[in-house]
Amino acid sequence: MTAGDIPATPRFGTVRCLRPEGFRAMAYTEWGNEHSTRVVVCVHGLTRNGRDFGWLAGALAGQGYRVVCPDVLGRGSSDWLQDPTGYGYPLYMADLATLLARYEGCDISWIGTSMGGLLGMFLAAADKTPIRRLVMNDVGPFLPKAALERIVEYVGKAPTFSSPASAESYLRTILAGFGPLSDAQWQHLTQHSVKAQTQGGFGLAYDPAIAVPLQAAPVDDVNLWPVWGQVRCPVLVIRGALSDLLPVECVAGMRASHPACSEFTVPETGHAPLLASAAEQDAILNWLQENG
Repeated sequence: MTAGDIPATPRFGTVRCLRPEGFRAMAYTEWGNEHSTRVVVCVHGLTRNGRDFGWLAGALAGQGYRVVCPDVLGRGSSDWLQDPTGYGYPLYMADLATLLARYEGCDISWIGTSMGGLLGMFLAAADKTPIRRLVMNDVGPFLPKAALERIVEYVGKAPTFSSPASAESYLRTILAGFGPLSDAQWQHLTQHSVKAQTQGGFGLAYDPAIAVPLQAAPVDDVNLWPVWGQVRCPVLVIRGALSDLLPVECVAGMRASHPACSEFTVPETGHAPLLASAAEQDAILNWLQENG
């Protein structure tokens, strides 16, 4: 299998997460040996879904890992919420803790892109965390205001597309930071990023209301260094060389303050690396094995 391949159809499952409004189903895909105790949980960015990790999941599964890729509530195949104020980190963490409970007793590594990286950091910082290794993909404990303003600008919009091709064109613009991808990769991302609408046309596969909590307060720099200071497990920080969300200075601070923090930079890429290239996959696999 090459870096451009996605393995055979994964297993699909759901976990019921208890919210104030009732139980809601969080969907996930699982790759690799279902009996393996080496579990890697891959969590996506703000508007994305677990199928972004198809290429990485294939590479990890080929090395004996069991790879779990959830769709955080409001995204992908997961339920949407009636109350948009439920789209926030504390409740996302509770949902993901419910998922982690399914893998009790396993050796758990966490790979998170952007929002998924922050969720991993919060969970890894918690007392008695089950997370043994943490990969933070293009995110850190300092979030610059300018980058957050850029994200808030497009999150929550609900464009309608006349065809998957027009949706792909939109995604190529919005997700340009993913770097130089092949046509096949863009087609895969589009397939799992849009869905047919009952009134005709195609829409994005996430609830526009996830933007409501983001728009409720003024955007400013976010300082999460105290949380970072509580992370004890080995950490790999991946940075897109052109990223506006993860400054070079932030990575330097992370490495200086954590004795087991490593760094890998992806050239020609902004926010955030898709982790689909051989170089990215090799960096992650080698790091996981070195810290096993």
